[in-house]
Amino acid sequence: MCGIAGIFHPGTPKPVDPPRVRAMIAAQAHRGPDGDGVWTAPGVGLGHRRLSIIDLAGSPQPMIDGEIAVTFNGEIYNFQALRAELRGMGAHFRTEGDTEVLLQGWRYWGPAMLDRLDGMFAFAIHDMLAGALFLARDRLGVKPLHWAELSDGSIAFASELKGLLAHPLLRRQPDLTAVEDYLALGYVPDDACLIAGVRKLPAGHYLLVERGRGIPRPRQWWDVDFSRRASGSAAALGEELLDLMRAGVTSRMVADVPLGAFLSGGVDSSAVVALMAEASPRAVRTCTIGFEEAGYDERAYAEMVARRFATAHATRVVRSDDFGLIDTLVHHFDEPFADASALATYQVCALAREHVTVALSGDGADEAMAGYRRHAFQAAEDRVRGLLPAGFRRSVFGTLGNLYPKADWAPRPLRAKTTLLALAAESAEGYAASVGVTTSALRARLFTQEARAALGGHRAEDRYVAAMENAPAQGALDRVQYADLKIWLPGDILTKTDRTSMAVGLEAREPLLDHRLVQFAASLPPAMRLQRGCGKWLMKRSLERYLPRDILYRPKMGFVTPISDWFRGALAEEAAGLATSSLLRETGWFALPEIARLADDHRTGRAEHGRTLWQFLMLERSLTRLFG
Repeated sequence: MCGIAGIFHPGTPKPVDPPRVRAMIAAQAHRGPDGDGVWTAPGVGLGHRRLSIIDLAGSPQPMIDGEIAVTFNGEIYNFQALRAELRGMGAHFRTEGDTEVLLQGWRYWGPAMLDRLDGMFAFAIHDMLAGALFLARDRLGVKPLHWAELSDGSIAFASELKGLLAHPLLRRQPDLTAVEDYLALGYVPDDACLIAGVRKLPAGHYLLVERGRGIPRPRQWWDVDFSRRASGSAAALGEELLDLMRAGVTSRMVADVPLGAFLSGGVDSSAVVALMAEASPRAVRTCTIGFEEAGYDERAYAEMVARRFATAHATRVVRSDDFGLIDTLVHHFDEPFADASALATYQVCALAREHVTVALSGDGADEAMAGYRRHAFQAAEDRVRGLLPAGFRRSVFGTLGNLYPKADWAPRPLRAKTTLLALAAESAEGYAASVGVTTSALRARLFTQEARAALGGHRAEDRYVAAMENAPAQGALDRVQYADLKIWLPGDILTKTDRTSMAVGLEAREPLLDHRLVQFAASLPPAMRLQRGCGKWLMKRSLERYLPRDILYRPKMGFVTPISDWFRGALAEEAAGLATSSLLRETGWFALPEIARLADDHRTGRAEHGRTLWQFLMLERSLTRLFG
């Protein structure tokens, strides 16, 4: 795994100053502690930081072969098969790694080579004869890539935002629409950036810039398709699903460095470990973190799996109130990121790095196979929507929802306000609201009148509504999962895993996001994904030969961080201090008395605002770092 950066002049081939490229990659040194490189030519400069995984002594980057140069972040899992195919076409190789496959693939196939790549990647290719820069990102957005047009007419790109921030011509102006997106969702999504003018190349897209032809829009080269249905019995489809999971795991076990796996004790990581143990002649190395609080601790389940497969298991108990990590996360995420499970993810990555250089994770199965509880809630609500006329729902449920008190303190069955309002809305609107953190009504109170006017009607939920309405899908569950794969997965889950693993020099691989597995899961009949409230139904059924029922069918936990308790205890003063923050006041965006009211209501137990307060805490720290 690596960090990349570069500069390209799409008009006149002006010289590129090597120290500028070197500064951009130095800002990302944590992504590649094993080496660096800079290459420049008229009108272009490429930089690279390396974390050596394959062909440890060879494959230096940027790599140049004649008129083609590449800088590459990621892994191509089928590189050996592609090397053999390219050799048959006349290509010659000087190294043993996967980077050179991109060089030769570009020479023989051009942009069409993307369809042949099985991997996680973000890379830049410069073709000197064509005077072109080619930027590409993997199908699901495992690896990041930021880019921007600068005042001198050049394009700059980097794996992380901090790489672009090292360029002196990048203007640091905030984008208020990204703040709206962040407050709604808890992260800045992939089609937005807190720095105005900076863009993220979308997952499954490429950008081809040819000198003298202007800068086109990125082009989509892959998308998941929910519109087709697989046929066959549950037993037959289950075997096919298991074969694809097995292939995804084994293809990601190729490494010239120590390799292991995260093991939480949940279904997904346990499945990965089971299939690794089946394929490995040696004990699989696994790592787990636990918490002192019993309600957040899954060590017993992880140890059950570790014993079952005789893994070399490492465990560490961490404090769930490790506030010292806040500034570490702010540094590595650049943009504000309010998924508090990033604290635990960072800690498990740090533990893993003590034993291995590559770790396999279970990320992606919930999105691909309908594993979130919100999928089951949405399906139940859609059944009600299908039974009642829209006008009746809006009138009855809307009225009841507005009248029903917001009882955050009550047991879940009595917290009906959100459900009633969701039933009054259409499916896409209801789901967009369910995935959010801070509601649109609360955001309207928190923003000043001037900020609301500046937003010009921009609403974070609209991207979910658009994704669901335009999804290549047959049914409601298809649309929900499509939106999660396009928005939530790259914006939250994969960003969290990439930044926390790269922060400690660890490569994380996601075998359950093998694109063939994801596409197959999308073709399964909805009842094989979600049945009687049980998500990942076919996956769990197929894994019964490997895992005990206590692992497969227990309630989902995940990494949970008790932030609500923090803001009634150790961080209560931090929460109150947000209302007097000089930085937040200077933005002119927020009604500070409303923030004070949120902090007080939360501290006294009158309302539950822990996640929103965490959002403001992370936002203030990020704004301080980015804009002073």
